Amino acid sequence: MYTIEVDKEGFLKHLQDWSPEVASTLAQKEDIRLTREHWEIIDLVRGYYKQYRISPAARIIVRLLQDNLEVDKGSSIYLMQLFTGRPARMVNKIAGLPKPANCD
Repeated sequence: MYTIEVDKEGFLKHLQDWSPEVASTLAQKEDIRLTREHWEIIDLVRGYYKQYRISPAARIIVRLLQDNLEVDKGSSIYLMQLFTGRPARMVNKIAGLPKPANCD
């Protein structure tokens, strides 16, 4: 059995350990059942990280939603409905990315 290492806040210690199955496990630990809508956001966030090598903050994620998804999905409210609490932190964690720099 392979163990995925996470830090004390639940972020992956090794980004290469991420997979869709790992994402589902991380989401379950946060009481989130991933839907197609979650995956749309996860894919956008992972694409952003791949291009810029930085985990996007909430404003950037909302901008990604506005630029890439339907109009009704391009808001912080939509993001918060899917990823409660601290949505940018939660999306990046489930997407297997480092905690955004501006998150405490």
